[in-house]
Formats: sequence, C-alpha cells, structure tokens
Amino acid sequence: MKIEIIEIPKIEDSLGNIAVIENDVIPFDIKRVYYLYDIPSSSIRGGHSHKKLQQVLIAISGSFDVVLKDGISITTITLNKPDKGLLIKNNTWRELQNFSSGAVCLVVASEVFDEADYIRDYNDFLQTK
Repeated sequence: MKIEIIEIPKIEDSLGNIAVIENDVIPFDIKRVYYLYDIPSSSIRGGHSHKKLQQVLIAISGSFDVVLKDGISITTITLNKPDKGLLIKNNTWRELQNFSSGAVCLVVASEVFDEADYIRDYNDFLQTK
C-alpha cells in the first residue's frame, strides 16, 4: 500500500500547541491546500484515486477513518491527532468516513485541481492495476 504516517512537528506551550507544516515535512512541493468540515457523520467522502497527485490528510479536529485500497488489499486508518498526517501516494483508492462531530480534515496536495487526474469509478481504477 502506498501510504505513510508523517509526524507533523509541533511546538508545545502551556498556552496551546502549534503544528508546523513546511516543505521539509511534506515529501512533495505543496501546490494546493483545502479542508473538509461540517461533514455529516454518515457521509462518505473521497471515493476516487489520482493518477499523479499525492496528498497528506490531517485530522485538524475530531476524527475520521480513511479506507485505502490498492486493488489487492484494504487498509483502514483512523486519523484523530493534528500532529499526524497520512501520506497517500498516487494510484491509491481512498474513502473518508465515520466523521466525528466537528471533524475537520486538512488536505495538502502535490498538484492543483485537475479533473483529468481523477479516477472516480472503482472498476476503472482496478483496470489500471
């Protein structure tokens, strides 16, 4: 499976912690950052793969599960710590589910949005394997 947990450096302080995301932490040049929020707990987000793009997902608040498929195996990772990121490399199917109340998912991406980079049908994804 083309995934990895990345430690996000943090500065701990009695007034609150700061997590720092810089290019030396993320294993690609950052071209896009966005976040998902106000997600109903029953929603399933994602449901696609990317031909080129890589992403790091971070649970800034709350928790959610990331179901990952490579055409052979299925792995579920629970994200619930803002100092841990999940690197998902290209050609990995992902689905986000089981969002807690108030969950926020920060996404750091290696590319700008390009619809042509998406594989949105799982059977089409399996054909690339």
